[in-house]
Amino acid sequence: MSPHYNPTPLYRQSVALTVGAAPIAAGCSRRVRLGAVLILMALLPATASAHTETGALGGFVSGFTHPLTGLDHMVAMVAVGLWGAFLGGRAMWMLPVVFPVVMAFGGALGVLGVPFPAVETGIAVSGVVLGLMVAFAVKPPLWVAALIVGLFGMFHGHAHGTELPATANALAYSVGFVVSTGLLHLSGIALGLLVRWPWGKIVVRAGGFAIAVVGLGFLFNFL
Repeated sequence: MSPHYNPTPLYRQSVALTVGAAPIAAGCSRRVRLGAVLILMALLPATASAHTETGALGGFVSGFTHPLTGLDHMVAMVAVGLWGAFLGGRAMWMLPVVFPVVMAFGGALGVLGVPFPAVETGIAVSGVVLGLMVAFAVKPPLWVAALIVGLFGMFHGHAHGTELPATANALAYSVGFVVSTGLLHLSGIALGLLVRWPWGKIVVRAGGFAIAVVGLGFLFNFL
């Protein structure tokens, strides 16, 4: 070996290369892990969507969203809460209870395939009648109001039942549309509470008139 040969620079270069390669390797490792995570994330939605209509979860989701996808259903259910709040007293909670209870019974008939006459017409008429009840500040006895609401609940429930997806769980589906209906009732009650103020009565009655117009639109196929 040459007396002037010094291995130290080579050693330092080797160390430098090793140390410098570590971040590169670490960076590559992070990129690999990140790529794997992104691939898994991309696959998850497809996996989840494949099961949205199966089992209890799919049935509940389908039932919950069903009233929200039809304007004719929505306005009638909001009108029930609106009318209950407008009548005040026990009507505020009784009407929103009667409607989903009877609706669930109608839904069971629909699932079983039991025929019910003029369902679509009854749904459209429900928006017209309930909207006009609010618009004209009609205040019948509580049992009459409950009877009207219950009758219309049958129409809506039967429509929900007959449109049950083939792969959905019937019980979970029924629970879903009852819960969704209850929330729509609550939104109507919240709006109906504006009757405490003079200007609020005008707003509530105008809302009833708008609901009646929507019902007429469905009744005569304008909507």
